[in-house]
Amino acid sequence: MKKFNIRKVILAVADIFLIVVGTMFTNIIFRGLGSMQLVSPSYAQPDRGLIYIMVADSIICFLVQFSIGSYSKAWRYFGLSDYLTCAGGMAAGELLALVIFIALGKPFSKFFALINFFVTTVLVLLFRFGFKHTFLTLTNAGKHDNIQRTLIIGAGHAATMIINELQSSKTDPNTEQWSNLEPVGMVDDDVSKLHTKIHGVRVLGTTKDIVSICESFEVDQIIFAIPSCNNQDRQRILDICADTKCKIKVVPYLGSLIFDDNHTQLISQAVDIKIEDLLGREPIEFDKKEISRFIEGKVCMVTGGGGSIGSELVRQIAGYKPKQVIIVDIYENNAYDVQQEVLMEYGSSVDFVTLISSVRDYNKMDAIFRKYRPNLVFHAAAHKHVPLMETVPEEAVKNNVFGTFNVANLAELYKADKFVLISTDKAVNPTNVMGCTKRVCEMIIQYKAQHSTTTEFVTTRFGNVLGSNGSVIPLFCRQIESGNPVTVTHPDIIRYFMTIPEAVSLVLEAGAIAHGGEIFVLDMGEPVKIVTLAENLIRMYGKVPYEEVEIKFTGLRPGEKLYEELLMDEEGLKKTKNKKIFIGNQIEINSDELLAQLREVRAAAELNNSEKVVEVLEKMVPTFKHKTNDD
Repeated sequence: MKKFNIRKVILAVADIFLIVVGTMFTNIIFRGLGSMQLVSPSYAQPDRGLIYIMVADSIICFLVQFSIGSYSKAWRYFGLSDYLTCAGGMAAGELLALVIFIALGKPFSKFFALINFFVTTVLVLLFRFGFKHTFLTLTNAGKHDNIQRTLIIGAGHAATMIINELQSSKTDPNTEQWSNLEPVGMVDDDVSKLHTKIHGVRVLGTTKDIVSICESFEVDQIIFAIPSCNNQDRQRILDICADTKCKIKVVPYLGSLIFDDNHTQLISQAVDIKIEDLLGREPIEFDKKEISRFIEGKVCMVTGGGGSIGSELVRQIAGYKPKQVIIVDIYENNAYDVQQEVLMEYGSSVDFVTLISSVRDYNKMDAIFRKYRPNLVFHAAAHKHVPLMETVPEEAVKNNVFGTFNVANLAELYKADKFVLISTDKAVNPTNVMGCTKRVCEMIIQYKAQHSTTTEFVTTRFGNVLGSNGSVIPLFCRQIESGNPVTVTHPDIIRYFMTIPEAVSLVLEAGAIAHGGEIFVLDMGEPVKIVTLAENLIRMYGKVPYEEVEIKFTGLRPGEKLYEELLMDEEGLKKTKNKKIFIGNQIEINSDELLAQLREVRAAAELNNSEKVVEVLEKMVPTFKHKTNDD
């Protein structure tokens, strides 16, 4: 007889024994109460009648418990819902037995039946509870005390490989680090797989059952093992997983898996879920061959090279065999950090130069261009914090507008091949100073593209970048870790998001395919509600939103709007060979008007006249609808 069937028999025998004992005990109670004239003596059953009751109760309760699946679940994973289900089965069995006795005309006290139900049910539940907390403790003595009960999402080839690896880890010293993971079950939406087994591990339900399964089986960890899962289903399933308190690991997309001829392992490639896994779209794919031809053998300058975008630009550029990488940043700590990181990674194989300089200093930037003669210029230097720039708009103009103007002019003067501006979706119909200055930067680059015969000028525009300096994710993490409420400005605020590597890959591919004047826009999928992002992040910390971690709504900040746009109304869209990248049409720039307005806004900024700066910006960008605290 199979082990599973033996366990069923043991459970059934235990239930029958306890029902018999409970019924006898109930009868003894009633005989005692009858002798004390507390109940009618007829409530106690005669010996033959008592035997009928014990047999009927045992058989009927067993059949009911069997039909509701009480014997199909290992006792060690019994949870509250299972105890309630078991009690319900006992109640149904007792009621059915009572109905049968009444239908047959047999004497059977309803009061006796009620008390018998309570007594037998308590015995059955206590036995299960006691077995779980004593017997299993003894049988697990000497085993790992850090066992991680693991639920596997998917019951396909990837799940088969993972289960095999976990079971092999018990005896293989090379994979001993996984020996504490115990697969307790799988879920799969293919109903034909329900209740089937893979290497002894059962498919317990569908993805809709994940939360209840995790509670019932006391799951510690979930492994998402469907690498070929489409984007929509992936997000749906991960959203369900986020409602549990389990740690979540994800097997990467099929195209990201590493396969070795003889030593392919999936469990080692499963990584902790990251917030970007909940964005609602697949990672963007880029043409690495095109980027390699673009970068290899070139002198590349990255302004703002110590920032979150700039430093990732440096990392990715270094991987494409450039002739030299010039890191320009005004903040020495960030510049030093990225310098040390790339030196550790690449050593002397890539020529790195780190220069502490400001793009606002034309003469200094001129000296750098004259000495290093960069072929490719990636301009990431900018002030980006929306609320801070609202208070000092002149500084946003000095750094963003004229820093860009300086570097763009020098790139053309020293005949760089291409200049790539890092822009933002906040430049579209801007409602804040930072976004407006970035729109002016786009106008400068389009102006240069219309007139330059030596350099191709291009703009890349994307939304918020996860994990970048000033983004909401690091702030939310600090708030959760410190036990403070998570602050969200508005319950309806939405944003487009991408990861830093995606943003930088867009910049590089855009530069590679650009011919001058384009504004490259990434199809970033559906926008994400910030409050949903906060809720998911709290769950990823194993906490319950609004209960264990408060979410506090603070109101929109100056210059902030509920949603961001990616394209100006007057810009059309053109497809590129990358289906996720589009090109906005170039907008004609009136050169004389632009240059006159630049002179005017520079004069206001140099006088630190904030009101005049905003006034000129509103003239330069007609779609700029500035919001203040009083609006």
